[in-house]
Formats: sequence, structure tokens, C-alpha cells
Amino acid sequence: MIDTETDGPIPGDYSMICFGAMIVSETLDKIFYGRLKPISDKYLPEVLAISGFTREQTLEFDEPTKVMDDFKNWIVNNCKDRPMLISDNNGFDAMFISWYFHHFLGDNPFGHSSQNLGSLYKGLIKDMFQNFKHLRKTSHTHNPVDDVRGNVEALLTMKEEFGLKIKI
Repeated sequence: MIDTETDGPIPGDYSMICFGAMIVSETLDKIFYGRLKPISDKYLPEVLAISGFTREQTLEFDEPTKVMDDFKNWIVNNCKDRPMLISDNNGFDAMFISWYFHHFLGDNPFGHSSQNLGSLYKGLIKDMFQNFKHLRKTSHTHNPVDDVRGNVEALLTMKEEFGLKIKI
């Protein structure tokens, strides 16, 4: 499970500021958190504000190549099978993660696909107008570690309440 915070709408022109990842498991204990130095002079103050960081703080964050390399190593060390990227907004989160992996490391360990947690829930309950967010136990704070934890909790609830088949 992945959650990203950024300073704009698209990678390349704007920067991924931080992200959280968690291996889906009952223990909720395999967590990665990365904070990345901006890659561009462009940023939207109102978007950056969502992350809770100032531009000055982000300029002190780690180099993106180091963070993405650390993340790749974390994935390799924690995933038994081929890793699958799941997010509550995979069109956004996967776009940033994929761009950063390809741009800084030349490869994306998740490949070219991702899964959307909201779409999964809509299919389980057969209603395109419902969302899963009430299944989170941890509040959605825009701290990516909190947000990813809440999304894993929601996925585990889908497993328990709806019999969703997942490997954990």
C-alpha cells in the first residue's frame, strides 16, 4: 500500500515531497517512509501546504535517488512475491512512484500496473457511488504513514467482512 504527498499535480514539473508504504499484513509493522528534496523550482503553495511542510523544510529533505534506492531495497527485502502497488488514488500515487523509480533508478519494481483500493471496494459491494473510507481505523491526516496505515486497515476489513482473497 502506497500514499504520496506532492507539491503539484504531475511528476517532473512538480515534486513528490514524501511517501509512505506498508506491506499488507495483520501486524501493520512493515513501513517505509521517505522524504524527498524537490526536483523542480515549480511548486504550488496550496498543494504543498496539504503535506504540512514548508518549501524551506523540503529543501533539506533527502536526495530522491537515495530515497528511491532505499525504497527499492526495502521492497526487495520485504516482498516475497512480485510486489503490487495498491493505493486509494492509484492514478496519482502510482504515477509519482513510477516516474521517480524510472527517472532516478531506470526501473520500477512494481512494473506497469497498480490497483485502486476504492474501485476494489465498489466492486465488492456492487455500488459505484460508495467509498471505503469508513473502514479506516487510523485517521486520514495527510501524513503518508497514517494514510497508508488506514488504507491497509480498510483492506484488511474488506478481507474479514467480505471474504476478499488476498495474500498476507
